[in-house]
Amino acid sequence: MALSNVTAAFGDSEAKCFTEEQEALVLRSWNAMKKDAAALGLKFFLRIFEIAPSASRLFSFLRDSDVPLENNPKLKTHAMSVFVMTCESAAQLRKAGKVTVRETTLKKLGATHFKSGVVDEHFEVTRFALLDTIKEAVPDMWSPKMKTAWAEAYDQLVVAIKQEMKPLPSA
Repeated sequence: MALSNVTAAFGDSEAKCFTEEQEALVLRSWNAMKKDAAALGLKFFLRIFEIAPSASRLFSFLRDSDVPLENNPKLKTHAMSVFVMTCESAAQLRKAGKVTVRETTLKKLGATHFKSGVVDEHFEVTRFALLDTIKEAVPDMWSPKMKTAWAEAYDQLVVAIKQEMKPLPSA
């Protein structure tokens, strides 16, 4: 489903379409992945850069770095926090009834993505890399239903971020 269709399909970021079964699949897989969040986060970002090498230019801390991506401490920290935030956002979607994120706000996430020049294609690559990373992390649990559950949760997070993709007001 193209991202424009996702936006049209979901309109707002409420979790209307996220079922109890999808929630259970996401929770079960996230519980299995939590202990390896740092390694999985890095694997997730390395997969993004493998698919779209130019995406590394979106990250100021990577632009002038000579450190290989897999050894870059700033990338490791960023990758883990993004992976955890994405997974936790998915895990709480039904309970909260909407997309929520911890340690930041959707306004900040949206403004950062806006400022960095993130476009629909970046979200699509990230979606593919996320699903690929989860599939590899929990192969015994992976199924078409689990893929759909994670895709739904990710798509709703993207809609919420895109709604806030504008500059932060000046203080």
